[in-house]
Amino acid sequence: MKKNFAITLFLVTLILSGCGLKSDVKVLKLGHTLDTQHSVHLGMEYMAKRAYELSDGKIEIQIYPGGVLGSERESLELLQLGSMDLTKVSAAAMEGFVEEYKVFGLPYIFRDKEHLFTVLDGPIGDAMLSKGDRFWLRGLCFYDAGARSFYTSSKIETPEDLRGKKIRVMQSITAVEMVRAMGGAPTPIAWGELYTALQGGVVDGAENNPPSFYLSRHYEVCKYYLLNEHTMIPDVMIISTHAWNKLNEQEREWLQQAADESAVVQRQLWYQSEMEALAAVKAAGVEVIYPDKTPFMARVEGVFDLYKSTPRVYDLINQIRAIQTEPTETPAPEADQETEISTSL
Repeated sequence: MKKNFAITLFLVTLILSGCGLKSDVKVLKLGHTLDTQHSVHLGMEYMAKRAYELSDGKIEIQIYPGGVLGSERESLELLQLGSMDLTKVSAAAMEGFVEEYKVFGLPYIFRDKEHLFTVLDGPIGDAMLSKGDRFWLRGLCFYDAGARSFYTSSKIETPEDLRGKKIRVMQSITAVEMVRAMGGAPTPIAWGELYTALQGGVVDGAENNPPSFYLSRHYEVCKYYLLNEHTMIPDVMIISTHAWNKLNEQEREWLQQAADESAVVQRQLWYQSEMEALAAVKAAGVEVIYPDKTPFMARVEGVFDLYKSTPRVYDLINQIRAIQTEPTETPAPEADQETEISTSL
């Protein structure tokens, strides 16, 4: 692992040192792990475009997708070293640096998308973005990464149906406890090995958002998708404080405005990609189930108690759950809703 990271750091250094830069142009390197068709990548492209426009060419963001500059963890470490300027990671990846980020992985901490965006775009979200400063990791904005739901090889509609089912989860204590509380048997498996594990019956199902379910082709094995939406873990755009401190006040305003605008665009693109993914898996013979979420919420209530001994996290849990929102006007996915499939997934 250390050898791979050393090679990555060497390659990044070569990329940075090989650029002949004009002294009046600030060039920022942005590395991430996603495909170029992903809505988050498209959002980042919009951010780069707007930063260039707002600054009249004084800020140029160069994007390196597909993990060519390293994994999420490696990218964060490169930012800490000042060897890379920007990256997009799952909020879960920030848990190792900022304890409060653990709240994002809790089941049903967010009641719906309106609640999620109210938190992310409000005082709590602003505070969270700045909590990584002491680790040289400053947040600029949050991107929508959807809601994770169960997909299985046999039909499930209630928590009772999960009893005894082996469900693949991420390497996360919270994810393990969540599935266990719902009655399932949590089974951590690497993402790259999951298709084979599903196909061979090593696990009975997994959980993820609609675009990931579709793009992974897991729908070829799992013909039931239960949209219980137990977690909504956002993505976060991070800038190295080494890079941030090199920008003057005006440049920071341009970059922040570009990031904020890109978050709005990305959320619209994400909603479209979810609709397209659901239409695609339905066309492939998957039964999409829209359950009553109340029994699932009741089953995982005890998971929150795990953080009673961690005041900073538990206080944040209570703050988030206390926030009230107005009903959103954005249409939710309906069981009979159809949409055109495109290459924007």
